Amino acid sequence: MPSATAVDPVALTQALIACASVTPADEGAMDVVLRALEGLGFTCRRMRVGDIENLYARLGTASPNLCFAGHTDVVPVGDAASWSHGPFEAVIEDGVLFGRGAADMKSAIAAFIAATARVLARDKPAGSISLLITGDEEGVAEQGTKAVVAALAAEGEVIDHCIVGEPTSSAVLGDMIKIGRRGSIGAQVTVEGRQGHVAYPDRAANPVPVLLALLARLQARALDDGFEAFQPSNLEITTIDVGNRAGNVIPATATARLNIRFNPAHTGEALAAWLIEEGRLAGEGFSGSVTVTPRISGEAFLTAPGPFTRLVAGAVEAVSGVKPALSTSGGTSDARFIRTLCPVVEFGLVGATMHAVDERAPVGEIGALSAIYERVIDDYFAAAAS
Repeated sequence: MPSATAVDPVALTQALIACASVTPADEGAMDVVLRALEGLGFTCRRMRVGDIENLYARLGTASPNLCFAGHTDVVPVGDAASWSHGPFEAVIEDGVLFGRGAADMKSAIAAFIAATARVLARDKPAGSISLLITGDEEGVAEQGTKAVVAALAAEGEVIDHCIVGEPTSSAVLGDMIKIGRRGSIGAQVTVEGRQGHVAYPDRAANPVPVLLALLARLQARALDDGFEAFQPSNLEITTIDVGNRAGNVIPATATARLNIRFNPAHTGEALAAWLIEEGRLAGEGFSGSVTVTPRISGEAFLTAPGPFTRLVAGAVEAVSGVKPALSTSGGTSDARFIRTLCPVVEFGLVGATMHAVDERAPVGEIGALSAIYERVIDDYFAAAAS
């Protein structure tokens, strides 16, 4: 293994931000990560799936294997003219780094690599360090971590624990660690009727009342009252579309979309079956058709508080001076795929500006995050050796 070289987490973040890697584009971001890791002696494996660049890198062959997971892809910049600095210029002003991906989550990737470099400069851990980096977290997420996890599992690759570098902190760095996430299922509802004149309803089949009745029935169900560390599940109607510009025409079709965020009291499969059955019941006695098409994008999961969560929380508090709350709030992340391999937690910067115009991160907090990751690595392998 070559001697470890120092890595500046801020400079590495800037190099990553300079790559305009809006999903599914890579624009050289994975090359930046690969070069940094190869310089530290990692064995790097590019795992391209469709249009997506993925990377699995590992240093060492022994157990335990501590993995860091993250994504180099970012969301679109929106109105570029509204940014204080170019979204991919990675400008530092008054100690703050501006750029798309500064918070979510190129800085976390850089911070972990820099932390690893400092650890290796002292000694090689008694185990393995790995990184699973994808370019498909902000998109459909079918060709990224999900595909890589499936491939690694099929090959028998063992990852013992994983940290995902999502921006989990709420108000100050260190105040929150995510130990679980709610699942997500979306559905398209399509009611096909028969178009006609409003004065002759007997000659038509109006899909709108059928759709509205179905949505009201779905919305009326209280899915649960919460589950352990989770808030109650919720169903939200996100669109209702008819596309009818005429006031005297009964439309032929009405559609809607909805999303359910659910806790471990449910499975995606069970909720999908419920939605389909409700659609069937709504179509009874209607001369048209009702079709409900669910899509499960992730199951709910919980990493139960225990030695690993205590270790990460202890490292956060030791460096930041902040005692983190263990939370399951927020949307989905790639942790929903990794949890099939091993226990997983998420920890990163404050996420207040992620996906926003002028996304940014204080330079000092990037350094502090790297110090926290370094403490996690040290404590993890010290515990494994004891």
